[in-house]
Amino acid sequence: MLSSNLLAVVESAVADTASGNWQKPLVMFISNILALLVLSRVIWHPHVGPKMPLPFASLFNNLSVPAFLACMSAGHLLGTFLILTLSVDKYI
Repeated sequence: MLSSNLLAVVESAVADTASGNWQKPLVMFISNILALLVLSRVIWHPHVGPKMPLPFASLFNNLSVPAFLACMSAGHLLGTFLILTLSVDKYI
């Protein structure tokens, strides 16, 4: 059985992270672009598979679809970590 303290913490965390403001989507957007720029040069085989039709393909290393999805997944993990970390002290 869950204690009432745990339920109170979960309820406040959900209320804090679900509030609508402009900083959280901005953090997520920046972390996704950063992951796309950095990880596109680190992935071992970024050109295997069909190419992703990105604007400025040379800037993003002319990625394939699987490499793009991997970069976006890592960017979302990074963004979620940043949002939850920064919202603990109410920076965002």
